[in-house]
Amino acid sequence: MRVSTAQFYYQSTLQMANKASDVNEQMSFISSGKRVLTAKDDAVQYGTLAGYNESLINIEKYKRNITMAESHNSLQEVVFADAELILDKMKQDLLLANNGRMSNEDLQAIANELHNGFDQLLDIANTQNAKGEYIFSGYQTQQQPFSHQVDRAVIYNGDNGVNELQIAKNINVKTNQAGDAVFTKVTNAIGDFSANYITNTSGVAVESANVINRNQYNTSAMPHDYTFTFGPGTAELNVVDSGGANVFNTTSYVAGQTITFDGIDVTLNGNPLPGDSFTLAEEENISVFSTLNDAIEWIERGSVSTNQEQHQVDFNTILNQFNAAMTHVSSRRSDSGVTLQVLEKQRNSILDSELNIASGKASIEDLDFAKAIANFEQSQMALQASQQTFTQVQNLSLFNYI
Repeated sequence: MRVSTAQFYYQSTLQMANKASDVNEQMSFISSGKRVLTAKDDAVQYGTLAGYNESLINIEKYKRNITMAESHNSLQEVVFADAELILDKMKQDLLLANNGRMSNEDLQAIANELHNGFDQLLDIANTQNAKGEYIFSGYQTQQQPFSHQVDRAVIYNGDNGVNELQIAKNINVKTNQAGDAVFTKVTNAIGDFSANYITNTSGVAVESANVINRNQYNTSAMPHDYTFTFGPGTAELNVVDSGGANVFNTTSYVAGQTITFDGIDVTLNGNPLPGDSFTLAEEENISVFSTLNDAIEWIERGSVSTNQEQHQVDFNTILNQFNAAMTHVSSRRSDSGVTLQVLEKQRNSILDSELNIASGKASIEDLDFAKAIANFEQSQMALQASQQTFTQVQNLSLFNYI
């Protein structure tokens, strides 16, 4: 068989290129420290590595989200703790104002303290994070959530949006609490209604007023405002709705009796006297700031009150709502604390998963350097042998034998 010079050169060049490719491939393994770089190195293991890498990318995303969620909820937890301290101080001032030994100057000094506490709580409600975003504005983080009006009312300007971050495949956590839910939607201490006392000579008070039959309540006259009037008999009670229709009456009212009408249960505290009268209006939630304003107004008129029975009823109502506000803020703080616990547990879980995945990935792709160096040297020797053979063969000529 004849071998042409061109064929010889082609075959030798191809063989040396292959050997050089083997050397380069072994060098890439050693320099990277990996034994699977492309699908051709090991198609099955390369697919497994792709899954591992995707999992690690997701874990990095979850770790970033956990860090962000921890930052947001930690700030909220601190803010709620400060709010609790302010409300507790204001409650103590309110109790002090009710001891009956305060002069007008003393009461005004206490009222001034409550004004300061009010302003501090308003500042807390308008807290901004490190980026200058308002943490209680819902989605409108650039909008100041609460504004103080001339009449001392506080208006909420944000929305009820709640942001979430994904911290695991099927786990999302909240990163904020909307300001209306935190500061304006405090459960009414007496239930679903608030009382406005028209005449109160006995000190009677609404202990509870709740809707117990929603269907019956929804079909009753609108708006759901009711007027209670006692007398003229000592045990007579008449209740009319907003349209003047009689919805309840009795001539044998007993102190503490539950009064039921239009799907509503009402319980009173005290022994009403003929002529006592009050109204009920639907009010399921009461703003923290409204309660504080009521407390300030009560203190400022305390020493000149002409109706001590009603004055005490107002105090008890305000104090009960104060307690409801403090419980509400504490529950919001607890929500942040629970979220922080979830984040801590999930961080530990993710770190464990990351370690397991990294270990599995390493077992597939990490290079056995001793074996790789041996393969490299073997490939290098094969290349050198191929080069030397080519050099020797290409120098052969018939003239060498003449």
